[in-house]
Amino acid sequence: MTKKSSTSKSKSTKTKNSSAKAPQQQMTGAEALIKCLEDHGVEYIWGLSGGAAIPIFDALVGSKIKLILVRHEQGAAHIADGYARATGKPGVVLVTSGPGATNTVTGIMTAHMDSVPMIVLTGQTISPMLGKDAFQEADIFGITMPVVKHSYLVRETNDIPRIVKESFHITNTGRPGPVHIDLPKDITSAPFTGKTLDPKMDLPGYKVPSKGKVSDIKKIAKLFNKSERPLLLVGHGAIIAQASEAIKKLARKIDSPVTNTLLGKGCFPENDPLSVGMLGMHGTAYANKALTRCDLICSIGSRFDDRINGKNDEFCIGAKKIHIDIDPAEMGKIVKCDASATGDARSIVEELIKHVDKADHSEWKKEVDGYKRDFPLKFSDSDGLTAQRVLADLQDITKGNAIISTDVGQHQMWSAQFNLTLKGEKWLSSGGAGTMGFGFPAAIGAQFGCPDDLVVAVCGDGGFQMTLFELSTIFIHKLPVKILVVDNKYLGMVRQWQELFFDNRYSGVDLEGNPDFIKLAEAYGIKGFHIDKVSHCHQRLKEAMEYKGPALIHAEVIKEDNVFPMIPAGKSAYDMIIEAPSKDTKLEKPTGST
Repeated sequence: MTKKSSTSKSKSTKTKNSSAKAPQQQMTGAEALIKCLEDHGVEYIWGLSGGAAIPIFDALVGSKIKLILVRHEQGAAHIADGYARATGKPGVVLVTSGPGATNTVTGIMTAHMDSVPMIVLTGQTISPMLGKDAFQEADIFGITMPVVKHSYLVRETNDIPRIVKESFHITNTGRPGPVHIDLPKDITSAPFTGKTLDPKMDLPGYKVPSKGKVSDIKKIAKLFNKSERPLLLVGHGAIIAQASEAIKKLARKIDSPVTNTLLGKGCFPENDPLSVGMLGMHGTAYANKALTRCDLICSIGSRFDDRINGKNDEFCIGAKKIHIDIDPAEMGKIVKCDASATGDARSIVEELIKHVDKADHSEWKKEVDGYKRDFPLKFSDSDGLTAQRVLADLQDITKGNAIISTDVGQHQMWSAQFNLTLKGEKWLSSGGAGTMGFGFPAAIGAQFGCPDDLVVAVCGDGGFQMTLFELSTIFIHKLPVKILVVDNKYLGMVRQWQELFFDNRYSGVDLEGNPDFIKLAEAYGIKGFHIDKVSHCHQRLKEAMEYKGPALIHAEVIKEDNVFPMIPAGKSAYDMIIEAPSKDTKLEKPTGST
């Protein structure tokens, strides 16, 4: 992902406390901060307190904003991320300085890579001690600079309202992303003497692309009108732009199959006859077959990343390539396209619909349907309970109506394959960063934001143990999150690579020391359900989903199973492995990352 500008916008032209006339009742900087957050509609702040942030936590007493005390700052960041993905509203995090602030970095990077709106507030040592290695001081402005859309170090109390207003504008406009505000303790403790809590913004150079150029859109339309085998590719950017309805209309008018990235799941309903599901490294075989056969591919809100394009010179050979995205930095970054349009995806697609001809691609759809018939997703129950069986049963129970939040690994790919998504905001997964530990806290954020929805966290036994401390959070707040721990006692995806490409030399992947997850849940006051047989899988999953409170489902699955189809890293869709190779087959070591 292209790094965003991360320079401070704070001004130093006045003394710390302006002599401007103060509001009738004088506030501290911290109180002004909380009032501004209230005015921006913030309903929750997830955080963990500490010395440098005490004035801000004190200002929250009596506020309309609900402070949710988490058990770790990384948990706070992922919870805010999940809330933002599920609701479209920025999640807000509040932590203290030093290690409190650095503990959020993984969550900030995750949000940055996946274009998620988030405001991260960090307490900081007093201004005179900045850069002097004070107690619990960290240059969090500098540390986070590569993984934020914008960053501020507040130097004047009266700048707080402007900075807050700018932060909310930046985080949620254009290509969204996290904004960091570092707040020294003396700044939040000092009196606020500004004239207004709603000042003008000062953002020279920050321009948000809106509607694409009509000339660019007409050029795209001409390519569509000449195509006989078009394929629409939808990514997370299309979900962010709320382009789902427009894409449905376009797909039906041009009679085109639709594929999606991991984070684009649900933008186009995966149960629609035109959908071929997810493409790429562990996408469906029929999506990847369509990719190799299309004569035109149009990416809407996707960045042609290495999970769908492992070998650029073999990506859709001979096909016309089109790119629609709001970020001009993505144009031509990986794939050189025949036509492109920069701007809001929904407005571009709505305009494009006016210029494309209504088409009938029956022969092309018949070919793609043949791939669906010949290369279906499949698994066997012959060796015992598999993750695929558990997730297929989950799909049968939820019918795609639950919010599914996944961790990262084999279970994530199986969930992407078997849990069909009907709406984009109902699929939450760490894409660009691939952050283990994301799934469970992200589900908590989604449940806060969507209290009436069924929310299921699909986790591996490895990733779940990285953030399981937030079991306290769901117990205290009585959140009915369902946690499905798919336990194969391995770091399964790494083990799969070691089996396929490193001659079964397993190293650093054995998780035999796993706890009793049911007892662990019960220790936190949470109901546990155990599954280890095919015969009772569906019924116990159903009981867990219908349980009124938080629940943990411990599914013990066969230990050594692999995700297929698979495109080895650094290879193209033409090199797809559809099913497990024979034991005598030697596979070339991949050139890309897992």
